[in-house]
Amino acid sequence: MGPDIMKIGAENALPFETADDSPRDQIVRLESRLEELAEALARCRKIKLMSQIAIGAGSIWLLAWTIGIVGSNPIAMMAAISGVIGGTVMYGSNITTSREIDFAMNEAEAQRAALIGTLDLRVVGELE
Repeated sequence: MGPDIMKIGAENALPFETADDSPRDQIVRLESRLEELAEALARCRKIKLMSQIAIGAGSIWLLAWTIGIVGSNPIAMMAAISGVIGGTVMYGSNITTSREIDFAMNEAEAQRAALIGTLDLRVVGELE
């Protein structure tokens, strides 16, 4: 038997679109989803900034140690190296996550635009 595969998802959740939903209800759900994705993307930006700060601070300390500006301190050296490596890993992982979120946002926006296109909208102020 093969290795167990973890499934992540809401098994008991309602499907995103049901047959009896109106396009307006589906649009409302899509807009809610877009708001959630925008919040997740904002968190990704904050994490990206923190990882860049960790990389920069660790690199500056290592450069200062290499030049001889700061003395040799093993704990500070380990912290600097950990900052550079940890920041790089966090940055790479976060970039992947932000790309996935961006892709999901583009899909949701396209679905919302398609649903809006199916609505029979009239221009306010038209006199017929």
